[in-house]
Amino acid sequence: MKENRIWIQQNTTDIDLALELVEMGVPKSDIILGLHPPYKRPHTGYGVA
Repeated sequence: MKENRIWIQQNTTDIDLALELVEMGVPKSDIILGLHPPYKRPHTGYGVA
Protein backbone atom coordinates (compact mmCIF):
# COMPACT_ATOMS: atom_id res chain seq x y z
CA MET A 1 0.00 0.00 0.00
CA LYS A 2 1.24 3.42 -0.93
CA GLU A 3 -0.93 6.54 -0.86
CA ASN A 4 -4.05 4.36 -0.37
CA ARG A 5 -3.36 2.39 -3.54
CA ILE A 6 -2.18 -1.18 -4.02
CA TRP A 7 1.17 -1.35 -5.79
CA ILE A 8 2.15 -4.60 -7.46
CA GLN A 9 5.93 -4.41 -7.71
CA GLN A 10 6.60 -8.00 -8.72
CA ASN A 11 4.63 -11.12 -9.57
CA THR A 12 6.51 -14.39 -9.84
CA THR A 13 3.38 -16.55 -9.71
CA ASP A 14 1.02 -17.92 -12.34
CA ILE A 15 -1.80 -15.90 -10.77
CA ASP A 16 -2.82 -12.53 -12.25
CA LEU A 17 -2.79 -10.62 -8.96
CA ALA A 18 -4.35 -7.48 -10.41
CA LEU A 19 -7.24 -9.43 -11.90
CA GLU A 20 -7.78 -11.26 -8.60
CA LEU A 21 -8.00 -7.91 -6.80
CA VAL A 22 -10.49 -6.55 -9.35
CA GLU A 23 -12.63 -9.67 -8.91
CA MET A 24 -12.59 -8.99 -5.15
CA GLY A 25 -14.00 -5.51 -5.77
CA VAL A 26 -10.89 -3.33 -5.81
CA PRO A 27 -11.26 -0.59 -8.46
CA LYS A 28 -8.67 -0.75 -11.24
CA SER A 29 -7.80 2.88 -10.51
CA ASP A 30 -6.58 1.80 -7.04
CA ILE A 31 -4.15 -0.79 -8.43
CA ILE A 32 -0.78 0.39 -9.72
CA LEU A 33 1.30 -2.02 -11.77
CA GLY A 34 4.67 -0.89 -10.45
CA LEU A 35 6.36 -3.68 -12.37
CA HIS A 36 5.75 -1.63 -15.54
CA PRO A 37 7.70 1.57 -16.19
CA PRO A 38 5.70 4.81 -15.71
CA TYR A 39 5.37 5.48 -19.44
CA LYS A 40 3.57 2.13 -19.94
CA ARG A 41 1.15 2.41 -17.02
CA PRO A 42 -1.44 4.63 -18.79
CA HIS A 43 -1.91 1.83 -21.34
CA THR A 44 -2.53 -0.96 -18.78
CA GLY A 45 -6.09 -0.05 -17.82
CA TYR A 46 -5.04 0.21 -14.18
CA GLY A 47 -4.12 3.21 -12.04
CA VAL A 48 -1.32 5.60 -12.86
CA ALA A 49 0.89 7.22 -10.26
